[in-house]
Amino acid sequence: MAGHSQFKNIMHRKGRQDAVRAKLFSKLGREITVAAKAGLPDPAMNPRLRLAVAAAKAQSMPKDNIQRAINKAAGGDADNYEEVRYEGYGPGGVAIIVEALTDNRNRTAAAVRSYFTKAGGAMGESGSVGFMFNRVGEIVYPAKAGSADAVLEAAIEAGAEDVESDDENHVVTCAFEDLNEVSKALEAALGEAESTKIVWRPSTTTALDEDKAASLLKMLDAFDDDDDVQNVWGNYEISDEIMAKIGG
Repeated sequence: MAGHSQFKNIMHRKGRQDAVRAKLFSKLGREITVAAKAGLPDPAMNPRLRLAVAAAKAQSMPKDNIQRAINKAAGGDADNYEEVRYEGYGPGGVAIIVEALTDNRNRTAAAVRSYFTKAGGAMGESGSVGFMFNRVGEIVYPAKAGSADAVLEAAIEAGAEDVESDDENHVVTCAFEDLNEVSKALEAALGEAESTKIVWRPSTTTALDEDKAASLLKMLDAFDDDDDVQNVWGNYEISDEIMAKIGG
């Protein structure tokens, strides 16, 4: 289980599918509303909104929910959310980046700090761990989208930087500022992607033992349960053997 896997593994592990799904839709809807409010309410004319809608579709968020989130911004009744990034160290010294959308910075900062502290970690200053990550655009296609060579060729034509293919997926990486253009070019060549997002990819990873891994997963659960937290990234690595031991 790698640290850049975001919430996917946690969602399956917790087993509360309905509740987790509702919370995920709420977070996706908040990002859509913020994106629509920051620019035009048309995904074709607003790159951030286009990516937010693509992320929502990748999680099977209903079209009605997506449209309501856009309309909320267009109607002018949306709450004013501020984008905030927190950085710190979790159990075992793993580096953690937390992205939030909040209407109360003090509330969110206090909550995030408590999650770090309870797990035996510590929230740091801005930039304290960011240098350990590369901010990149990531576009994921299922293996059935094409052969490794075909996807590589399409990615090169689209202006991507790298492609990693295995039996399940093709993961295309590009500069984060190029994500909108690269994803549109790939969609024209390969169809709709399974996932399109900006990620914090760790340059190195830290392996955790059973105790530290259990503490980290509890901390990630706390982040996941917080309505203000949108994404969490870390440079941790947890082996399948340890995940099995701790019930992951």
